[in-house]
Amino acid sequence: MSAALEKNLQRLTESGLASSLKGMLHGIEKEGLRVDAEGIISQTGHPATLGSTLTHGHITTDYSEALMEFITPVFSESGDALQFLQDLHHFSFQKLNSEELWASSMPCRIDGDAMIPIARYGSSNVGQMKYTYRVGLEHRYGKMMQAIAGIHYNFSLPDGLWENLQKLQDNKDSLQTFRSDSYFALIRNFRRYSWLLLYLFGASPALSASFMAGREHDLESWDENTLYRPYATSLRMSDLGYSNKAQADLNICFNHLDTYTSSLQKAIQTPYAPYAEMGIKVDGQYKQLNSNVLQIENEYYSDIRPKRVAQSGEKPIHALQERGVEYIEVRNTDINPLLPLGIDQSQSDFLDAFLVTCLLSNPAEIPEQECKRIGENNDLVVNRGREPGLTLNNNGTQMTVAQWGQEILADIHKTAALLDEVYGSQRFSTAVSQQQEKLDNPALTPSAQVLAGMKASGQGYEAFALEKSREHRATISQKAISAEQQAYLEKLSSESLQEQKEIELADNIDFDQYLADYMAK
Repeated sequence: MSAALEKNLQRLTESGLASSLKGMLHGIEKEGLRVDAEGIISQTGHPATLGSTLTHGHITTDYSEALMEFITPVFSESGDALQFLQDLHHFSFQKLNSEELWASSMPCRIDGDAMIPIARYGSSNVGQMKYTYRVGLEHRYGKMMQAIAGIHYNFSLPDGLWENLQKLQDNKDSLQTFRSDSYFALIRNFRRYSWLLLYLFGASPALSASFMAGREHDLESWDENTLYRPYATSLRMSDLGYSNKAQADLNICFNHLDTYTSSLQKAIQTPYAPYAEMGIKVDGQYKQLNSNVLQIENEYYSDIRPKRVAQSGEKPIHALQERGVEYIEVRNTDINPLLPLGIDQSQSDFLDAFLVTCLLSNPAEIPEQECKRIGENNDLVVNRGREPGLTLNNNGTQMTVAQWGQEILADIHKTAALLDEVYGSQRFSTAVSQQQEKLDNPALTPSAQVLAGMKASGQGYEAFALEKSREHRATISQKAISAEQQAYLEKLSSESLQEQKEIELADNIDFDQYLADYMAK
């Protein structure tokens, strides 16, 4: 990492262009299961008082009717995104009556797939497509995996930075090409070093035994209702969570935008025999959108994605091909059950410094052999990350988690120092120092603290997570939401319901034709 990073940091400093780092953009998406007062997954529909899940820009659902999703606007200060996220929680708690928002990534007790209601989006063609896609996920992977929740951290660099970096690196490509290539360099380095994020912020070392009902596993029993791994960091990111045999051989390439989009496009167009056997429309009911390896782009599970806001009716993959990468979406962040929002300012500041470090470091491509090594390192960390003496493979050299982690943190410290200078603060360096403590003492990691909290309270996973859910609701509900924000969210909820009705009334073709037209694009 070091040589290229130091060179780029030095160029930015000596040219006086470091200030163009200011204005990094942030958005946060957070999922959370609605549960009843006993901590069982909600069987009620998404509250109508929160608006339409089809058209509301900030409060919607993910896979399940019970799996809420909060989406903040884009802000230049991550603290503003966190405040908006808090406001969305506060507003929603007013409408949830006796229900809670589950404060952890791994689901509450769920006694079988039948208890997980698939999200509904109304009778419009676009609403039916969203529902049918989720029906397809049920048939392909089962519902339980889809009930896992997480936080997605959306991040982009200011336009001015790209222009300055391109000059400093004497790059002659178009600005769009340079920006996309640079984001892909960031993504490749993220994949190399994201095991460190799993160690530092993984917060799912235990889960409800109901999650594994009927499945073989080698987890240990905490009590009759809780399974865990003693040194695990993020079981959410292990093969217990998002595992997928059909996707295992996709080999999606993150080296270039064109190879990434073409390999993704191929997966969307390639038939998969087991899915074909299921059928697409059976007895008048859709079982999936199509029988290809991927129904649509979003089905591809990855811990980071290049993104571009699509125009109305445009496929995300076409938006990327036409206009290049606009931002990246970090998807490996667990909900920390020890924090009211599941994420805090320090973590956000660290992520910023980490991502800028990935951008400015060696942009080397990832060959197939390294790709396999990255997967193996991640598997070790999610399952055994805090195990004393655990070693990872750093380009053929075995290094302990602490040794390699300290090397990476030393580089991130250099980036943080420059960001502090640009922002006139110490918060980035402070955030990195706080993570250093976790490398020195694994007991300070969220995963260790979750297990310590369960042990101290004498609780299993379900009881511990429910207690934290109640605590966080009380904490957030006590923090005032401004009258303006309350009125804004009330207005959005009302307007979104009307907008859904208008979309439904405007449809002039049946769903079969709509789906055929969409797939033919």
